[in-house]
Amino acid sequence: MSDTHPFLRGYVDLKFTESVTGEGLDVVFLATPHGASMKLAPEIARSGAKVIDLSGDYRLKDPATYKKWYGHEHADLENLGKAVYGLNELYWDEIAEADFVANPGCYPTCSALGLAPLFANHLVEGGVIIDAKSGTSGAGVEPTKATHHPQCGASINPYKVGTHRHTPEIAQTLTRLQGRLAEVVFTPHLIPVVRGMLCTMYLKLNDDLTKQELLGVYTEFFRRKRFVRMTEVPWMQAVIGSNHCEVGLEMVGDRNVVVMSAIDNLVKGGAGQAVQNCNAMFGWPEETGLDFPGLGV
Repeated sequence: MSDTHPFLRGYVDLKFTESVTGEGLDVVFLATPHGASMKLAPEIARSGAKVIDLSGDYRLKDPATYKKWYGHEHADLENLGKAVYGLNELYWDEIAEADFVANPGCYPTCSALGLAPLFANHLVEGGVIIDAKSGTSGAGVEPTKATHHPQCGASINPYKVGTHRHTPEIAQTLTRLQGRLAEVVFTPHLIPVVRGMLCTMYLKLNDDLTKQELLGVYTEFFRRKRFVRMTEVPWMQAVIGSNHCEVGLEMVGDRNVVVMSAIDNLVKGGAGQAVQNCNAMFGWPEETGLDFPGLGV
């Protein structure tokens, strides 16, 4: 393992295995490419092991929506139906009872946490525009022209405009929160950093509320949420290396709100949230293995 991950040299002497069946295991984390988990998960789930899937295979609950955005039929409808969406701050109770969790994507985590208090309290008129920026690690491990340093090292590049697979995932969460269809316009960008994510979101309220009243809504919603903290302006660098999400907001004109949220796309947007979900599934303290403030630089 340390040959693949050199920073583990001297700490880990584990060796990779060719396959995992789940036999004798309590939980299996699937960090596989899209389309691979649905081939592996059925056997693992039948073994009795809990499953936490970090790919996009089990996030979209409607098979037709999955086919539209991923380009092929879903091959494991049984587990698609029972998989719990693992956005921890919203669905902790469901996750705690689950044997199969679909770990959310990074952009849906960052944006939904910023927007959840407004949509859950039915305060939004119309839809939302999401301008999202991510470090290049968010584009995946495979090198591409877009992540080649001369291409991205001194530039900010929008990509998959109108076609990013996280769009329906965001809409699914917001629709569930407010109980009616949520319209989402989502544009992601790659920025010249390795890790970190910032979402800036624009929407209109359906009622006259002051900034202080909105902050009260957010404070109440995130009360006792260990890894979400309110701040005047979220600072991406403040969450790097941590499982925290920073959220801030500002009123702009009549009923217009700008919501900002920041996470580490690799931790709260990926592996950290998977561990947080594991903690819920086994009844462990939420912060187990995650109680780290971040790198700070």
